[in-house]
Amino acid sequence: MSDGKKSNWIILLIGAIAAFPLVGSYVLYQFWEPDEFVNYGELFGPVPAEQGPVPVGFDAVRGKWTFLMVDSGECDAYCQRKLYIMRQVRLTQGEDMQRVERVWLIDDVHAPAAQLFIDYKGTQVFAAGTSGLPARLSAEGRARDHIYLVDPLGNVMMRYPRDPDPSLIKKDLRRLLKSSGVG
Repeated sequence: MSDGKKSNWIILLIGAIAAFPLVGSYVLYQFWEPDEFVNYGELFGPVPAEQGPVPVGFDAVRGKWTFLMVDSGECDAYCQRKLYIMRQVRLTQGEDMQRVERVWLIDDVHAPAAQLFIDYKGTQVFAAGTSGLPARLSAEGRARDHIYLVDPLGNVMMRYPRDPDPSLIKKDLRRLLKSSGVG
């Protein structure tokens, strides 16, 4: 083989080696779906929580990871369970808990009982009003069925199933806080 043909093959080989990761990642992305995922919550959206009219005061949680739940102001047993889970998972984050907020978005005209403000102190309570956020969250099922996770940029990016496992939510949140760095 002449030197010219040999150098052409070497250049082609180097080009193929350089292109392999790009082509391989594209092929995997297009044609392969993993059997299981690391996260417990279902990746959702992202749905901008602040698209259109926003609930008054909602900008107070911007810049933090935020648990969001939508429910009635009457707050039945399942509503109180969601409030409890959000509070407890936040507390398990130790010094990172300051990076996590909790929001209860009330989607009706009922006012919460005063005892709920005592039991779940620190939970931000907003009226959904005309924001349309509950409708944007209820693509599958009812918005009240889930606890959502909002990223620091204000995008609803994950939702947890009805009656979620708090220890698995804790793992998801810990992983997100670690990978998002200091905030």
